[in-house]
Amino acid sequence: MVPAFLNIVDIAGLVKGASEGQGLGNAFLSHISACDAIFHLCRAFDDDDVTHVEGEVNPVRDLDIIAEELRLKDEDQLLKNLEKLERTVLRGGDKKQKPEYDALAKVKTVLVDEKKHIRFADWDSKDIEVLNRYLFLTSKPCIYLVNLSEKDYIKKKNKWLIKIKEWIDKNDPGALIIPFSGAFEQKLVEEYEDPVLRKKYLEDVGATSALDKIIVQGYKALQLEYFFTAGPDEVKAWTVQKGTKAPQAAGKIHTDFEKGFIMAEVMKFQDFKEEGSETACKAAGKYRQQGRNYVVEDGDIIFFKFNAGAGLKDAKKK
Repeated sequence: MVPAFLNIVDIAGLVKGASEGQGLGNAFLSHISACDAIFHLCRAFDDDDVTHVEGEVNPVRDLDIIAEELRLKDEDQLLKNLEKLERTVLRGGDKKQKPEYDALAKVKTVLVDEKKHIRFADWDSKDIEVLNRYLFLTSKPCIYLVNLSEKDYIKKKNKWLIKIKEWIDKNDPGALIIPFSGAFEQKLVEEYEDPVLRKKYLEDVGATSALDKIIVQGYKALQLEYFFTAGPDEVKAWTVQKGTKAPQAAGKIHTDFEKGFIMAEVMKFQDFKEEGSETACKAAGKYRQQGRNYVVEDGDIIFFKFNAGAGLKDAKKK
């Protein structure tokens, strides 16, 4: 089996003043620029052996600090670029860069005047083209992970959870909150490697690992989904953007598959699970032939048919 994976970069904690170079400062913030989405980790547990840079645990204060540091870094980047464009567009009369200037002027209204994150405003396709070039930190989708003590996670109670939800409802409405416990997850890995023992332990404490949910929601935040290919020896998951059509999905496996695409034979994983086999899916009419306009759906099992010579012909023409 070759599973799908989500590449997660662990970045050191952000401190107050990072936008001005405090702590790891600009190095930290440049690492976030390279990512497509943010898991915002909030500490909601007390532990004398784990120090906190602010002296005491207060995740609501931490949320405020981090949200503002991200906004300030974007503001700094925006104003520098806007200043350059003002010289060329407003004073120099450069019409070619005028659309970019207009888009950044809109960003300034949201980011500087209203002091909001970029992702909360409505943008048209031309604005988005510009935003994609700048990789602003506050334009990235955000999922909030609340790190609890093992005890609180198992009991499903923590004094900060309601306050964190209130902050997110006010400052990032609709964003997802996932409580988990780093200590609990570490215990599962180190002490319960055996699947049977792990299952029994989870049943005994009445809890489950949160990792699956974190990974799945991370996929969704990135607008990703996956389809499966299968043969006698291997089942493989392939990751594509939502809205990908069958030929482009085939191209993820090999470029020749896309060039010579003929059709995709598709069955849904859920149908396969319910019917029990490929043959049973076919008998139930749940195995379908799809053309090049078919939009791949999450969990599709696909068998691609393609003209093996198509890529070779293209190569000869070049």
